[in-house]
Amino acid sequence: MKKILFTLALCFIATGAMAQDKKTDWAQFYRYEKANAEVTAQPDAVFMGNSITDGWARQDPEFFTKNNFVGRGISGQTSSEMLVRFRRDVIDLNPKCVVILSGTNDIARNNGFIAPENTLGNIISMCELAKANGIKVILCSITPTSEFRWRKEIEPAQLIRDLNKMLEAYAKEAGHYFLNYYPALTDEKGGLPEKWSKDTCHPNLECYRTVMEPMVCDAVNKVLKTPKKKLHTAMPVE
Repeated sequence: MKKILFTLALCFIATGAMAQDKKTDWAQFYRYEKANAEVTAQPDAVFMGNSITDGWARQDPEFFTKNNFVGRGISGQTSSEMLVRFRRDVIDLNPKCVVILSGTNDIARNNGFIAPENTLGNIISMCELAKANGIKVILCSITPTSEFRWRKEIEPAQLIRDLNKMLEAYAKEAGHYFLNYYPALTDEKGGLPEKWSKDTCHPNLECYRTVMEPMVCDAVNKVLKTPKKKLHTAMPVE
């Protein structure tokens, strides 16, 4: 009986430790730990990002599986958090290229104020880590947003345009492919139009399929010099 009680106590302690780890795991390494262990073949691309990437993989998983892409977005994350988990969620998977979409939540101050040059520095560090490990880089512009519903005091439209200019200049200087979603997505207010978003910030399935997926597939094809278009035939959006 004592042995059984001791075993149960150890189980409760271990379970409590795991729960505590998740609470204190600032960069959320736990989120993709199991999924990363299940990746056995080299991905053509890993998508590193925040809720925009996270929502993409959830809303259109077929796009990722059919094209040998892996989604590693975590909702709410800033560039600092992405940089911390970049080794586990990108480098260790040994992809041919990485698609980096970062910066929205820095502007939203999800972890407090961060100067744009420091956001840029975090993103540059991710690009440099990728390059040092033989991974080609597709650096994305921040997608448009005219309002953060969770940070209504911030006016993000111009801040996004300014940071995108910095990202584009860096990509050109460093020789990385710059995937500029912004002109194809923005409306007159500097956000996503209503047909593509409920909150001017997060794309819906139609936006992913009709605009972003063809653009990113074209970028991957150019970066990897693949001989044919890899975009699978998307199901109609209802």
